[in-house]
Amino acid sequence: MKFKQLLDDDRAVSPVIGVILMVAITVILAAVIGSFVLGLGNSVQQTTPNANFQFDYAENETTGLYNVTATHTGGATLDSTNTGSLTLNASAGNNLGVAFGPLPVSAGSSQELNASGGAVDPGATVRVIWNSQNGETSQALATDQAPN
Repeated sequence: MKFKQLLDDDRAVSPVIGVILMVAITVILAAVIGSFVLGLGNSVQQTTPNANFQFDYAENETTGLYNVTATHTGGATLDSTNTGSLTLNASAGNNLGVAFGPLPVSAGSSQELNASGGAVDPGATVRVIWNSQNGETSQALATDQAPN
C-alpha cells in the first residue's frame, strides 16, 4: 500500500451521494417552511387540564329545586397558567352559571349553585366548564345529573 498516494488523494464524496443529500435537505426545508406558511405551525392548542369534581345535591323543600355543590377532589390545580375561566352551570333551571373560583382552584375548593345563583331543576345536567386562557377552547371537566 502506498501511503503517500493515500494522503495525496483529492477525491470528494461521490456525486450521486451529494445529489441525494441536496434533495433531502431541500425536501425537509420545504416541509418546514410550508407548514408555517399554511398556518400549521400556529395551530397548537392549549390542552385541557385533568381535574376531578364531585357533585352534592340538597333539595329545597319549598321549591323542589336542588342546590348543587361542586367540589374539586383531585387532579390538576386550575390556575392562571392553564385556565382562563371556570364555570359551574346546569342545563335546566333558572341559572346562567356561576364562576368557579377565584383561581387557583385546587383540591378542596368548591362552588355552589343555589337560589341566589340559580337552583337546579330535577334531572338537569350539571357541568364544570373549563375555558382556555385565549378563549378559543372550552371543555366540560365534569358532568353529572341532578336527581329526579
